[in-house]
Amino acid sequence: MLAASLLLAVAGPVVALSEFGIEGMHVVSTPHSEVRGAVSPDGQRIVWGSTDREGGPGGRDLWQADRVDGRWQDARPVSINSPSKDYDPMFSADGRWLYFFSDRPGGQGGDDLYRAAVLADGGFGRAENLGPGVNSGGAEWAPTPSRDGRHLLFASNGFGGAGGQDLLVATWNGKAFVDAKPLPGVNTAGDEFDAAWLGDGEAIVFTRSKNVKEAPVRLYVAQCDGARYGEATPLALSFNTEDGFTYGPTLDWSKPGELLVNGTAKAPRAGKMDIYRIKAPAVTGKPGCIG
Repeated sequence: MLAASLLLAVAGPVVALSEFGIEGMHVVSTPHSEVRGAVSPDGQRIVWGSTDREGGPGGRDLWQADRVDGRWQDARPVSINSPSKDYDPMFSADGRWLYFFSDRPGGQGGDDLYRAAVLADGGFGRAENLGPGVNSGGAEWAPTPSRDGRHLLFASNGFGGAGGQDLLVATWNGKAFVDAKPLPGVNTAGDEFDAAWLGDGEAIVFTRSKNVKEAPVRLYVAQCDGARYGEATPLALSFNTEDGFTYGPTLDWSKPGELLVNGTAKAPRAGKMDIYRIKAPAVTGKPGCIG
């Protein structure tokens, strides 16, 4: 299993995906901490966050690499980084936008949600704050647009709710994302954050912790019953343990049957926190949980 996983990660998708494979050994996943990888819909670039990789302007920066000859190459900081925190990237399904959060000056307060236009030359346009419809005086994390672009899934501790970080979904009104509402059936008195929709929201993969600042974090899966998400169960992944730290799920738009997640496997392993590729869980839920 490990040999197959390593081959997939280093040489590209030339073999069937086993339980998991590390993403971009020595380029994306390195001795540093890499978090929440997002692959563009054409499969030709990946953007991720790092807490401690040298070369960017801030303590937490976004990085990108290009697919060349089937491998991720040329890792470099993205142009929209600031001296502040920049984190949690995710491409829109049409490839036009890169979403992320930042605590740069000029926001609503704390960590705010932003997006930047994706340029044909591999760069990005000006970072745009997504406004008060999804940003509060608290902390907003992990913006995740729906496949059709009509909804934005994100985490916040600034809109009230069940407690701590909650998962919310906002609706595009033609000018902005507005009317943020709690994702039905998911939030608890603990922290729920870092979520990925499967399909068109019939299921969801998300992170849960009793206290994200002090306790372990674990990935869960919940299926929609037509109105709300049902009982969440741990994602079936060997290193997604109750005493570990596994989070940052994103759907690969270029391969919608696969997810990228964060964690620390025994092997293959590159550093403190690595990005791994896994098969997406089966979707058995119904439409109706995201409006």
